[in-house]
Amino acid sequence: MSLPSFSIALDLFPLLAATLAALVCALLGNFLVLRRLSLMGDAISHAVLPGLVIAFIISESRSSLAMLLGAAIAGIATVVLVELVKKLGRVEPGAAMGVVFSVLFALGVLLIENAAVRHVDLDADCVLHGQLETLVWFGAPDRFLDLLSPATLDAIPRQVTTLLVMLVAASVFVALFFKELRLAAFDPALATTQGFNATAMHFALMLFVAGATVASFEAVGSILVIAMLICPAATARLLTDRLLPQIAASLVAALFASLAGYFGASWIPAMVSADSVNAAGVITVASGAILIGAAVVSPSHGVLARALRRASMRRRIALDDLLASLYRREEGAAAPRPATASRTVRLATRLGFMTGDAQALTDAGRAAARDVVRRHRLWESYLVERAGLSPDHVHETAERLEHLGIRPTGGPPTDPHG
Repeated sequence: MSLPSFSIALDLFPLLAATLAALVCALLGNFLVLRRLSLMGDAISHAVLPGLVIAFIISESRSSLAMLLGAAIAGIATVVLVELVKKLGRVEPGAAMGVVFSVLFALGVLLIENAAVRHVDLDADCVLHGQLETLVWFGAPDRFLDLLSPATLDAIPRQVTTLLVMLVAASVFVALFFKELRLAAFDPALATTQGFNATAMHFALMLFVAGATVASFEAVGSILVIAMLICPAATARLLTDRLLPQIAASLVAALFASLAGYFGASWIPAMVSADSVNAAGVITVASGAILIGAAVVSPSHGVLARALRRASMRRRIALDDLLASLYRREEGAAAPRPATASRTVRLATRLGFMTGDAQALTDAGRAAARDVVRRHRLWESYLVERAGLSPDHVHETAERLEHLGIRPTGGPPTDPHG
């Protein structure tokens, strides 16, 4: 069974629309994620719905200018209402955003029903899922070389043009105000002291998010907009702690999700002899899958990396306990040897800390053990002298703190136990 082939007439403009929407949302989503305003993207994408519907009702058309104006007003109103609810209601930001976007989205749904009564061409499924499949190019050329003709420009759908303009505008905005956006994202108070109006940057960013949402609504729907505002940026945030690489990684993740999701919407069902599914939905699933993959394999924050660090810490703690116990026995203390796993004994022997019979420390092992015991006793002294604990209540706490690996200098000649 052969897979569907790429068709200029059927696939070119839908793929361009999905890719442009993903890129513009990913670019702006980085600053939402950094400012812990991911829910704000969700709120705006829902709350601009009444603005769109009101613009439709008034203009009785899907004019890009009317849509953008209605969404911009709704987006600004959303940000203002969130701030008012947060301050007047004294609730945390997430709750304020949830209240505002739930109410405004419900209002938008009611207005859609009213718009349908007034015979305005407005479809709820279009708002939620988009209409990528309708961006068909009738009379498209058969060869890619023929796309270089002037007729191609005349055939570009309004949705693709709007998304391209929005991507260029957002890119220019981020490039011109990158320093201000970065500073406002990490420390708004410091940005204000440096002469930047953090509040103005916040509203400008929200305005662009609203614009990107509107530009994407008709083509890909609000569900994909929400995913692309958060998933690529969150994926990149897991992979790097620097802003410029994060932005680049988010754009790559968005591009890959767009391509994989769009082609997967027809190729995967074709493998099981099923009909194609909604492309925007599959792109959303692909972006979520990429995020899950990053959460697993991220070198700094991934599940595997954390598991490896925990395993390494467990091995080091077991080794420290074994060496410290043997060292205290050499000192003449009645310290029982811990119930150590055979792999810890093999590790100590392989590192040259113990002799082959696993009963005596080597010179290197004695030095390492002395370091562990010294840290333990310094922590005991600190807990007694500075924290005011009783000497008979500090051993277990110092037993945990000794594994931190801190190498203090100086200290008292004896511990609280002499």
